[in-house]
Amino acid sequence: MGFPSPAADYVSKPLDLNDILGVTPGDTVLVTNDEGYVLLSKSARLKQGDTMLIQFCGSTQFAKLQGSSFITADGEAIEGEALDDAVVIGKVVNIILATRQDDLPVM
Repeated sequence: MGFPSPAADYVSKPLDLNDILGVTPGDTVLVTNDEGYVLLSKSARLKQGDTMLIQFCGSTQFAKLQGSSFITADGEAIEGEALDDAVVIGKVVNIILATRQDDLPVM
């Protein structure tokens, strides 16, 4: 009854962020206010220079591990006894940046 369509050779599956980012069951995707989306790994081991999401003094913020202290986005160092109040939520594995900020209402 004819021949198969050559277009069938170019059909691919839909894009899936879980496949692209390598999301595992121990990961969490969070929506941030400024940047877009952040993929956190709760099982990844931390090493020097890694960015992580922490809870400190009632707020949630991003910080980098530098030596034996956390450096927050605003440059504040959390070190010494203050580290007892910091809780690491997860290591930042991937960031999806929001490139479009639309402040106009839909009409």
